[in-house]
Amino acid sequence: MIEEVRNLMDQYLVWLKEKTALREVNDHVEITTPYLDRHNDYIQFYVRRNKNGYILTDDGYTIEDLKLSGCKLDTPKRQILLKMTLNGFGVQMDHEALTVHATPENFNLRKHNFVQAMLAVNDLFYLSVPMVASLFLEDVTAWLDLHEIRYTPKPKFTGKSGYDHLFDFVIPKSRGAPERILHTLNRPSRDTAQAVAFSWIDTKEVRPPDSQAFALLNDSELSPSAAVLDALRNYEVRPVLWSERETVREELAA
Repeated sequence: MIEEVRNLMDQYLVWLKEKTALREVNDHVEITTPYLDRHNDYIQFYVRRNKNGYILTDDGYTIEDLKLSGCKLDTPKRQILLKMTLNGFGVQMDHEALTVHATPENFNLRKHNFVQAMLAVNDLFYLSVPMVASLFLEDVTAWLDLHEIRYTPKPKFTGKSGYDHLFDFVIPKSRGAPERILHTLNRPSRDTAQAVAFSWIDTKEVRPPDSQAFALLNDSELSPSAAVLDALRNYEVRPVLWSERETVREELAA
């Protein structure tokens, strides 16, 4: 089974490399990734050299796009959420541009975290009223608290590849149940499902052997497609529709 999963992981990395395009733009290199934003456009960012290594930047696109779409991040709560999101990936803001510094030794890790940060900030669009009445993550947290399901929020694990992966919750092992790692998908898509699946595949080998992964999918507006559910199941991530959350309550509370 380990070899089978390792082969799947190798195939994912080959796909990622083949689908990534580079283009020289003045003193920058434009990197186009295979990941899609909510417009179904490929995520792009830029790299330039400085005396200490490299600077990765989105040139302000992500925040500006949120503003143009009617999602302002000017309230204290939203500013805190934005900072928490960026801090989780080690990304900073230079005015309104997302940036991170990288060296030749950690470039791949920084690039990975930077793309994940862009996707996470892009997802803040769903804070705009009336797109969503409350944060899905807050709904999940309230549900866990209501049923006294113990958890640690926002755990970060380093995978076998050396990449860091940020999950939403980890429920520690008990005498009756193994460690359970939870991630929420407010806007389930094949790309976000594959990103969660890769995070779990990379993390699984460095976690206890009986650890389990769950993905809680927001289906309040639209039911996730079969492709999303299959993408998660194929990589041993158990999908749970939010409307069916009670089916796993006792299992998570154990």
